[in-house]
Amino acid sequence: AVFCTNAINILAGVNGVECGQSIVIAVSILINSLLNLDTDCWSDHMFCLYLVCPFIGVSCAVLYYNWYPSRVFVGDTFCYFAGMTFAVLGILGHFSKTMMLFFIPQIFNFVLSVPQLFRMLPCPRHRLPRLHPKEDKLVMSTVKFKDSDLNIFGRVCLVLLPLLGLSKVTYDDEDITISNLTILNVILRATGDTHERTLTIYLLTIQVLCSCVAFLIRYQVVHLFYDD
Repeated sequence: AVFCTNAINILAGVNGVECGQSIVIAVSILINSLLNLDTDCWSDHMFCLYLVCPFIGVSCAVLYYNWYPSRVFVGDTFCYFAGMTFAVLGILGHFSKTMMLFFIPQIFNFVLSVPQLFRMLPCPRHRLPRLHPKEDKLVMSTVKFKDSDLNIFGRVCLVLLPLLGLSKVTYDDEDITISNLTILNVILRATGDTHERTLTIYLLTIQVLCSCVAFLIRYQVVHLFYDD
């Protein structure tokens, strides 16, 4: 429950991202429930349908106004509502492991953020991409610190992250600047500076593709490990 709420909220601040990713996850839950209506657990999945269908309808209405340029900002109210809805569906619907598969991008974002969240590297209050006003594009957000501020774990992260293409590191005498460790910055590192609407589309595309992978794992790959 804690992970679901924070997984939605941690990417908050980009028009359409929180609501868009919630809709993709909710539609994935809807499809999963429909696929299981002819199983012994049909009543659990029917319960999920009773909750997820209104959620999708409400979220689509919110997304209409939250899409760039946003006229409504969802904030913590929607993020916690969405996250808790998913947690309740996963727990009471008895498919928590499948639910986690629908959160692949969010899990990746959390794992990537660990060095900053656990203070191996400095973590600013806000890690969202920054707006370049003249070009109307988003650029990677960064944090600056001194080499002496790092412990051994931070130094290891500083070597590994650029090698894996997950962060950009620049050196200026004793000062070190590193791009913040979020999936949004990883996308910007791969695509270059981009418009906010385009960044949202990129992320939602990744969310859809990961849901497809989740269904592949749940209904095909799982048979390699379990008989039924």
